Formats: sequence, structure tokens, C-alpha cells
Amino acid sequence: MRKLLTVGLVWLLGSLAMVQAQETQYKAGVHYVELPAVAPTQEPGKIEVAELFWYGCGHCFTFEPIIGEWKKTLPEDVHFRPVPAFFGGAWDTHGQLFYTLESMNQLGDAHAAVFQAIHNQGNRLADTDAMVKLLAQYGVDEDEFRKTWASAGVNLKMSQAKRLAKAYRATGVPTLIVNGKYRIEGGMAGSFEEMLKIAEYLVDQERS
Repeated sequence: MRKLLTVGLVWLLGSLAMVQAQETQYKAGVHYVELPAVAPTQEPGKIEVAELFWYGCGHCFTFEPIIGEWKKTLPEDVHFRPVPAFFGGAWDTHGQLFYTLESMNQLGDAHAAVFQAIHNQGNRLADTDAMVKLLAQYGVDEDEFRKTWASAGVNLKMSQAKRLAKAYRATGVPTLIVNGKYRIEGGMAGSFEEMLKIAEYLVDQERS
């Protein structure tokens, strides 16, 4: 009888674990969107997690330190890719700012500084004069910045980002895209932390 009870208990616990796993499994159309066509990724052989963002977005500002810590935990086979959204006006200006800094290998502290200037200091960074004044504090050379800002390389990156946003079919930020196949939105996920859990789940699915 004791053996039967033990076997029964093991079976019951196993069944409960399976039910719990099924309940926590994320589903397309409920927790994330499966894209109709695969969007281009940046690093062949790696699973990409892209973040569509805007420097002027308050939610992106709040998400930045959370995703910053999460990026540190990513395994070698996962590539994180920030993608600025180009929806016109200040979005485009700030997207150009991001790609200018990236092209100069000057993101580093400057990336966080741009967020801080806009959201904590009331500096909208609406033109290059305001940008170079801020970025000088972080060792960004003004002449090089202005030259890179107007470069063909930055223009190409901007064009690619605009095409990516269309491929992602995104209408807001922050949005995560896993391996060019799945879109994760805050409204569907419910929280920033849940967005990252869904991303981890989809990364695991891509491995299998």
C-alpha cells in the first residue's frame, strides 16, 4: 500500500508539473505575434533579439536599464540588436543620432546620456547643435559627429531601419523581435519583465 501511495504521489506531482508547464507556455496570437514573413537579421548563425525603440519614448526610457541588465545574461548564441524606430519628426532625428553614434563607436555612455537628457533634463535634442553640446561631455568630437551625421553610411542604416520596422509590422515601442519571426509587444505581454520572459521562451524555441 505504501508503494502504491508513493507511486500515486509521484504521478500526481508529475501531472501537476505538466499542467503548470502547459499553463505557463506562451502562445502565438495571445502573448506574441508570429510575423507573416521573416525579417532580416544581423548576425548569421545567431538567434537575434531586436529592440525597436525611440529615445523620446518614456516606456523605452524605463525599459532601458531593465533590458540593459538582461543583455548581460544572454548566452553566446544570442545577438541583441537595438533598432531605432523611424516614424517621422523627432523619431527620425533621434534615429539618425543613434546611428551616428553607432558609426563612430561612441554609443557607450552616450546612449544612456541621450535618454537622461531627454527625460530627466528636458533637453529634446531637436537639432545637431543641442546634440554636440551634450555629447562633448562624453568625448564626442563635434567635427567628426557632424561629418558622420551627414554620411552615406548613416543614411544607409536609416533606410535599412525603416524597412525593418515595416517588416516587423510594429506600430509602437518598445517592441521586441525574436529572430525576425516573432513580435512581442508590451500590451500583449503585460509588463517589461514578461516581455523578456517571452523572448527567452522564443529563443529556446528557435534552438529546438
